[in-house]
Amino acid sequence: MPAPDFKYLKHIIEKPEFRLIGEEAGTMGVEVYLVGGYVRDVLIGRRSKDADLVVVGDGIAFAKHMARVMGFADKITVFKNFQTAHLKTKEMELEFVGARKESYSRHTRNPQVQQGTLEDDLSRRDFTINTLAISVNKNDYGNLVDLFKGWDDLKKGIIKTPLAPGTTFSDDPLRMMRAIRFAAQLQFRIQPQTLNAIAEHRERISIITQERITDELNKIMASSHPSVGFKLLMKTGLLHLIFPELVALHGVETINGHSHKDNFFHTLQVLDNLAGMSDNLWLRWAALLHDIGKPSSKRFEEEGGWTFHGHEVIGERMIPKLFRKLKLPLNDKMKYVQKIVALHLRPIALAQEEVSDSALRRLLVEAGDDIEDLFLLCRADITSKNEEKVERYLARFDKVWERLEVVEKKDQMRNWKPPITGEIVMETFGIKPGPEVGKIKHQVREAILSGDIPNKYDAAFEYMLKAGKDMGLKKVKS
Repeated sequence: MPAPDFKYLKHIIEKPEFRLIGEEAGTMGVEVYLVGGYVRDVLIGRRSKDADLVVVGDGIAFAKHMARVMGFADKITVFKNFQTAHLKTKEMELEFVGARKESYSRHTRNPQVQQGTLEDDLSRRDFTINTLAISVNKNDYGNLVDLFKGWDDLKKGIIKTPLAPGTTFSDDPLRMMRAIRFAAQLQFRIQPQTLNAIAEHRERISIITQERITDELNKIMASSHPSVGFKLLMKTGLLHLIFPELVALHGVETINGHSHKDNFFHTLQVLDNLAGMSDNLWLRWAALLHDIGKPSSKRFEEEGGWTFHGHEVIGERMIPKLFRKLKLPLNDKMKYVQKIVALHLRPIALAQEEVSDSALRRLLVEAGDDIEDLFLLCRADITSKNEEKVERYLARFDKVWERLEVVEKKDQMRNWKPPITGEIVMETFGIKPGPEVGKIKHQVREAILSGDIPNKYDAAFEYMLKAGKDMGLKKVKS
């Protein structure tokens, strides 16, 4: 990246809102600077509609003044505890804060705040790449303020703290997660001294709420190469504290010359593969958790070597507990992840054998509208270094998918509901709820899925009558 100059910065931050803020700052006798993520993103060519502004003076008073001047007096939200104000305009969301210095106590990440200088404010920030500031003041509009060599670190792709990293992370341990998240998002390298400090202070993460930790995990998951973040979490020991179930996948065991693959690194490869195919956050969670049941199911058999029989079932059962622990939503998102994890071996098995229409019908019924996502995960799950083997598996998946499309077009089984309900069974035979109802429904369902009868009401009704007769039931007069 070229060194920024006045004309360059003036051009890329040329917005009417910033010009007006600078003019009003002059009339009120304060200085205002763009800071933090907005400046960082502008300098690396990323666009953002969220801008943080530091006011050397009373930030809330200036924010209220700007809200009136800009005609958005009803769009301002003040957070007195944090001495910040949020203003939403038609084009942007602006966050104002007075320049401040902070001091922390041992048991909380909430600082004691005092009014400070611009240098005080920039020095309290997490990383040097976020200490850059751009003036919006009338006399030097567009000038870059770089007190901690943040521009050099931005050019080199380095994440480091402006102050001693141990102090930075002890004061606010969430910054350890943020460092790793930025490494994943920006594909930057964490300075060795800073990385060592994360490992040294990792136990401090215990004072951070799970919601904030999970928010950072989700941002890592949403990056283009999530494995970068998870490998750093593992290396620093943070993962052992916040997600030990994932750490349990790590390692290779050998018995009688038989070894299994490292399921931790396999999982991260699957996650990266999937990230190149889909930005669906919950499908990415399914990728991260698809083998989470393997440690509990691992067995060594003298004839077959290592096995993980039933790991998909164990994984499906683990997910609600994990979601509760991580404060992830206990709703349809969780059920979606459970479904994908539970079914992730099915397409792989179908690709290895002569597949019947019956097996395809059953998969369509169970996967429903998530069938495409399931196949994306299965394609991502092919992590062999043997390119010929990968191509062979992908070709098999393509054939299975083609067969699925034919079966779906013919039988219309996606999101299928059996045409015979329990109510119909009870009314037909004049019986009350009981095991007979379930048995008849199951027989009709299996007959349709196996292709013994067409997926039509009349055919299903006749089959129901036969099943009932075989059980000694008689149709009541209509």
